[in-house]
Amino acid sequence: MTTTPTARPAAPATGRNWRAPAAACITVLLWASAFVSIRSAGEAYSPGALALGRLLAGTLTLGAILLVRREGLPSRAAWPGVIGSGLLWFGLYMVVLNWGEQQVDAGTAAMIVNIGPILMALLGARLLGEELPRRLLTGMGISFAGAVVVGLSMSGHGGSSVLGVVLCLVAALSYAGGVVIQKPALRHGSPLQITTFGCLIGTLACLPFTGVLVSEAADAPVSATLNMVYLGVFPTALAFTTWAYALARTTAGRMGATTYAVPALVVLMSWLLLDEVPALLTVAGGLLCLAGVAVSRTRARRAREEAESATA
Repeated sequence: MTTTPTARPAAPATGRNWRAPAAACITVLLWASAFVSIRSAGEAYSPGALALGRLLAGTLTLGAILLVRREGLPSRAAWPGVIGSGLLWFGLYMVVLNWGEQQVDAGTAAMIVNIGPILMALLGARLLGEELPRRLLTGMGISFAGAVVVGLSMSGHGGSSVLGVVLCLVAALSYAGGVVIQKPALRHGSPLQITTFGCLIGTLACLPFTGVLVSEAADAPVSATLNMVYLGVFPTALAFTTWAYALARTTAGRMGATTYAVPALVVLMSWLLLDEVPALLTVAGGLLCLAGVAVSRTRARRAREEAESATA
């Protein structure tokens, strides 16, 4: 396989401004759907086996697309980011999140993991020199408050342990760190390349769970295995690629703020697909999450429009 020339994000054109927001929306919708699928797959598969099965499905899907498109390898400069994000985000994050959610109730997990976008913005400012506009911080604060409300409304349905809390904190840290490490790599490779090889690195890191996966797959119901495959093809292969596409065109902090729409969508999907009628407090928290996302994005959109009108 040959190395392709360095792929750099194209300068945003007025007629294409919708593509990055559309990619971010696809990511958020698919990541929200993942929580519904994880409930089924997680009943039959242990954390490590579920992560490996999901990553295998994702890697095979991405690899096939990469071969069809003949994109080859990203440039050498991209590999530190590919390896770092592969180990932290695709590998460590998926395992510890699956494990942590078995040790704490859903509400506690949601509250702790949603620290991730805040850490992402802070790390992006510190390590990548990204700005932290007041509007972004305000919006993230509103969304995090909404995530806490959602978490509190869901807490109490199962015990929580110190180990589970620590695991969810590790998940939040690895999520934020993986995204910030991935961002510079997108200057040296296409979103498909960076996602494909990041997913491959994560798969290799999870290979010690191969025996457990094979053993559990033999006894798992077909529905659980299909949900695991779905997690690999859509919330992993497709959603991580659309995420990388959008991330290459904005800051890590703004992308992190966008993911606060996930808790609201999870509440809605659980209601529609699982007949889980949300409490009023849960609905209120979901609306707060969405309001915070709107606040965090407003100024960026307005600033772009003003800049475009000034240069017209």
